[in-house]
Amino acid sequence: MKKQLLIRIFSFLFLFTAAYLIGTGAALWQEQMLGRQQDESSNASAPAEAVSASAEWNWGLKFHENGKRPDGNATIEELARYDAYYAQDTDEKILYLTFDAGYENGNTAPILDTLKKHNVSATFFVTGTYVESEPGLVRRMVDEGHAVGNHTWHHPDMSQIADMNSFKKEMTDVEDAFLNATGQEMARYYRPPRGIYSESNLEMAQELGYKTFFWSLAYVDWYQDDQPTEEEAFAKLLGRIHPGAIVLLHSTSSTNAAILDELLTKWTEMGYQIKPLSELAD
Repeated sequence: MKKQLLIRIFSFLFLFTAAYLIGTGAALWQEQMLGRQQDESSNASAPAEAVSASAEWNWGLKFHENGKRPDGNATIEELARYDAYYAQDTDEKILYLTFDAGYENGNTAPILDTLKKHNVSATFFVTGTYVESEPGLVRRMVDEGHAVGNHTWHHPDMSQIADMNSFKKEMTDVEDAFLNATGQEMARYYRPPRGIYSESNLEMAQELGYKTFFWSLAYVDWYQDDQPTEEEAFAKLLGRIHPGAIVLLHSTSSTNAAILDELLTKWTEMGYQIKPLSELAD
């Protein structure tokens, strides 16, 4: 009788330990996979089912098949309620090229040279500190037909800003600096820093007259001291391009500066037209 009781106790302990280890392993695996998704989606988290008012979200993508539009944290229809976009719902081979510019390290001028060579109009989302430190490059963007959008002044986690006055200041300070640098009004295009957002953020941007732009294609190109190889860049940017894509690249990337000429050529050879963001938003 005592022997049977001990056997039952040991069996229970064995099953409990096994379940715990399996559960822990699954959790670790899930965490590793989430980290991989974040790397591949540019600061992204696992997809959510809808925009949430009560929580912040990191914009994220889930790719199913190369050449097809990925799923985002929110659908095209859900984002449309806030004048927000991550891609165009189309079968036409159209793409929209955007760059995020938070600081300058010598790669923006070569990127502008290549865009001019290919007669491509892109959108640069700039921080206020960028406009302040690089007014000449910002003027060149405008003079060469590119749109310049708002990436906030300080590049903060905007989802933590709950009141309109603070949100508005992050935006209007950039507008004022842009006006001083160029003599023109800034395009009312907004990209949340690091893709972190909330429903109230989208509503406040909309109330200020802004259209919000996420992305449907990006890759890990923002680590200055750990740049992807050209082969890695082409694998993502050619393999995952899809009709209606909003592409996010960073103008600080030396890899992007090096490959852009060939990349634009290859996209054209694949049948893609690169259109200005205004054709999607306006």
